[in-house]
Amino acid sequence: MQNISESTSKYELYQQIFTTTPQNFEENALRLFQYQAEYNPIYKNFIQYLHINPKDIKSIKKIPFLSIDFFKYHKIITEISENSLEINAIFESSGTTISQTSKHYVSNVKMYLDNATHIFEDFYGKLEDFFVFALLPSYLERQNSSLVQMVSHFLEKSQGFSENHSEKIGGFYLYEHKELLKKIQFIQKNKKTHQKILLIGVTFALLDLAENFSVDLSDVIMMETGGMKGKRREMLREEVHYVLKNAFNVKEIHSEYGMTELLSQGYAQGGDIFKAPNCLKVLLRDVTDPFDLSPIRKQGAINVIDLANVDSCAFIATQDVGELVENIGFKVLGRMDNSDTRGCNLLYEI
Repeated sequence: MQNISESTSKYELYQQIFTTTPQNFEENALRLFQYQAEYNPIYKNFIQYLHINPKDIKSIKKIPFLSIDFFKYHKIITEISENSLEINAIFESSGTTISQTSKHYVSNVKMYLDNATHIFEDFYGKLEDFFVFALLPSYLERQNSSLVQMVSHFLEKSQGFSENHSEKIGGFYLYEHKELLKKIQFIQKNKKTHQKILLIGVTFALLDLAENFSVDLSDVIMMETGGMKGKRREMLREEVHYVLKNAFNVKEIHSEYGMTELLSQGYAQGGDIFKAPNCLKVLLRDVTDPFDLSPIRKQGAINVIDLANVDSCAFIATQDVGELVENIGFKVLGRMDNSDTRGCNLLYEI
């Protein structure tokens, strides 16, 4: 593999986020690995500690994956020269007062938002055809949420109208459930055929909505992002979807797979199978051996390669447990035991 020059590497690595295909994913991932193995101090030390020579890595199955916990205790950044990386934002995970939160240092927020838009529109169509409503109380009540940044951008690119066409309908809601449903129902009556409604919400907030209201949202794309945040008992995704479908007369509940440590998202357009964009790939490791990435494994702990993580680390060993569905996507079965609970899950004991 060619050496990466300082003058062209960053531009090329940003560009490949949007030009990667299944056919060239491995080549692009290996190029990014060589870059980060050289210029990411934490990742470089991690690789050296494992006595691995990066030049010997010729397959993504041989790449060492950094534990996601490193984002809690270290500043994970990739920079060619010391202090050369300008940080535009610090995305921070949610957590309790006694838990350590993850921090993702982002130098190119525009790239993050462009990538998130590109992925969403690839799955769902142009945002300009959407009315977007967000029920994200726990995220709005804290700072530095990557999800809030993403949805804010979606709102800016979406459309909306009011009864007198003087203000835009859509936006964020905390606990104003009646007002939220009133505006959605107004759009249901007045939208054009090609226009769509998206209601994206943290799981516990959607369940609160379902507990207090039973309305027909059959033409609404309802998307849960996971997350009980200590507000409710942890539930299986299937159980959550059953409650929401019954309350709102929707055929399917959509889901987003994302986290603070990733700059790309996967989507399940009904059911429990997530599809990944071209810039993101899921591999499975043995739950007891973090370096066992057997290609024949169908279930295991989830490793993620996210080519959008140019300035942090693209090779992350998560604490999710999953299953690969051949030629379709992946399922999230739960969380590894003793890990922080996140999202809608079933704890998985090992």
